[in-house]
Amino acid sequence: MYRRDDFSDCDTDIRLDGKVALVTGATAGTGFEIAKNLARRGAKVIIASRNATKLAGAKQDIIMDSGNQNIVARQMDLASLTSVRNFVGELRSEPRLDILINNIGAIGLQDRLTEDGLQLMMQVNYFGSFLLTFLLFPLMRRSAPSRIVNVSSLALILGHIDFDNWNDVNKYSNFGYYCNAKLADVLFSVEMNKRAADSGVSVYSMDPGLGKSEFFRNFENDILKNILNSALLHFGRPLHRVATMSVYLAVDPKFETESGKHFRDCKEFYSSWFANDTILTRRVWEESKKLVRITREEDWERAQNNFGSRTQLYNII
Repeated sequence: MYRRDDFSDCDTDIRLDGKVALVTGATAGTGFEIAKNLARRGAKVIIASRNATKLAGAKQDIIMDSGNQNIVARQMDLASLTSVRNFVGELRSEPRLDILINNIGAIGLQDRLTEDGLQLMMQVNYFGSFLLTFLLFPLMRRSAPSRIVNVSSLALILGHIDFDNWNDVNKYSNFGYYCNAKLADVLFSVEMNKRAADSGVSVYSMDPGLGKSEFFRNFENDILKNILNSALLHFGRPLHRVATMSVYLAVDPKFETESGKHFRDCKEFYSSWFANDTILTRRVWEESKKLVRITREEDWERAQNNFGSRTQLYNII
């Protein structure tokens, strides 16, 4: 007998032959399942992660699962803005990018500044993805219609954006930084939707819920880590089903007019609250640009040299 699950409304048979998709955090967990799902639909899938060994293994597993040989593994460390910029530079050879799924989510990282002067949890969970998405916009505009899916978390409801302190160390708990980063993911999605209007690039954010993963693997306290991971593995939702929601937002025609909204279990969720504070979303965008050191000259240079004319990026500067 067929049993309905939380993601039954997310199922779609859309094919992606000839399309190119990029998934971050795709060597394990939900990101790995998202990449397999996209590969089974015929897309060329680029998987990005900082660990070369895990990338190689994930690439082979995705090929074996999908029968799709068109899988590309590229190293990128979101804890390094230089690595993100180098990664974008390497994508010059790609003629198009139809789907970007920012799936990175990490907790239990050290409370310290990176070489870029950014708090590590905030950079990995938010600032790195912000820069990546910003710099890839010209290629995605050239490939339009294209879609960006930013994976957030229900933890965002506990998040707080204090522009004077959101990048400080020793200011929040580890979970607090995670909540703040996931709130920022959604606020930046709302603002990007406004700035990318009429570009053909749609942007969505979503809450995947709790999946059967070892999400707490970075915790130093082994007892706490084992308890929390055991709870997720027991009570969490199957990752291959959780992955269907990101893919659904990225491919299904019904979302063509839903850009800028936030989703949970394939339905709109809390979007009006995020969208209404236009002052907050605008400032998140501008302050994020400053912290990742985006300049107008760099924006235009990258847009012109990497992916096209200066006017391609102008709308979101």
